[in-house]
Amino acid sequence: MKKYTFNEITLMQYIFLNFGMVVSIGFLSLPRVLAEQAGTAGWIALLIVWVISLIASLIVIQVMKRYPDGTLLDLLTVYLGKWAGKAGAVLFALYLIYYGYTGLIYTVMITKQYLLQQTPAYLIMFLLLIPTYVVVRSGLRIVGRYVVLIMLLSVWIPFVYLLPLKDANWLRLFPVLKEGWEPVFAAVPGTFYYHIGFSTTFILYPFLRNKQKASTGIVISYTLTMLMYLFITVICFVYFSSDEIMTYNEPTINLLKTIEFKFIARIELLFIAFYLLIFSLSWIPTMYMSVFCTTWLIGKQDHRNHLRLLWLFIAVGSYFFMPTFFQSEKMNTLLGQIGFVVEYIVPVCLLLYVWIHDRLGWRKHL
Repeated sequence: MKKYTFNEITLMQYIFLNFGMVVSIGFLSLPRVLAEQAGTAGWIALLIVWVISLIASLIVIQVMKRYPDGTLLDLLTVYLGKWAGKAGAVLFALYLIYYGYTGLIYTVMITKQYLLQQTPAYLIMFLLLIPTYVVVRSGLRIVGRYVVLIMLLSVWIPFVYLLPLKDANWLRLFPVLKEGWEPVFAAVPGTFYYHIGFSTTFILYPFLRNKQKASTGIVISYTLTMLMYLFITVICFVYFSSDEIMTYNEPTINLLKTIEFKFIARIELLFIAFYLLIFSLSWIPTMYMSVFCTTWLIGKQDHRNHLRLLWLFIAVGSYFFMPTFFQSEKMNTLLGQIGFVVEYIVPVCLLLYVWIHDRLGWRKHL
């Protein structure tokens, strides 16, 4: 019997877990970041990073094929020994906690700015953590079902963003390379932050019911990510002028302010309230996987006690310290730097190591 059979996830859940984590928050500010670095040619950087991210994520799949019934932590234990597995569990748990925490902080900032200006930030954090605990305590299968539900409830959103196109000026995209290729390539490093998240395959892979379709799933996931980013970026580029888009921190939200309905005054507030569900995809899966790593570390299977400790730590810590918008931006920048190492450099190094290890017949068989 496979070790992780009880929490097996379907291919659809696997696809949406990866897709949801990556696009949950990034699409709000991405058009501005691309416009600052590459102008209206910034959308080309998305295609370049899509190819690189796809290659890196497929490398992760190839690494996990070496030990299909275990997570990265099990694989490290087999190839490098018990202490390497424990070190990997600690480092990966810290990375996932930080990933989820930055998503929580950003969501709190957006909620306070647009919806609950008079509510203390720590109270907003507490309100977000309550449903988080309810979902995460039930295990990965329930987390996967939650993510699929949110994705299915969100399929109408792209159609709403088509409404401003009646006032769009498509000539703003031309000429395509106004300043050549240099700004496009300069925008690539900053775009990697908006694509981190696929390293969770290191944890998700053994839970996937049909592992033969893991590569197909990751290709679909990242193609959806690219199409979503490309869609919202192009719409913002053709609606806002080059100078105007850089005055908005979240142009995706400002675009909603241009949409008018007779029965509602400020439609962006309604959308932001709904976006909270989408934002939750950045911290709910990562919170589960972080406590999975810590419980694996001590050889346990019940993650709920560790979840309660993490939940309590974040809730109480938020009362004493809550980052500002500026600090949140700094945290996101640091996450992008750490994520580049974890998700692009580490998989390549691991693949080379396990290939050489197996080639020379050093692998230990458990």
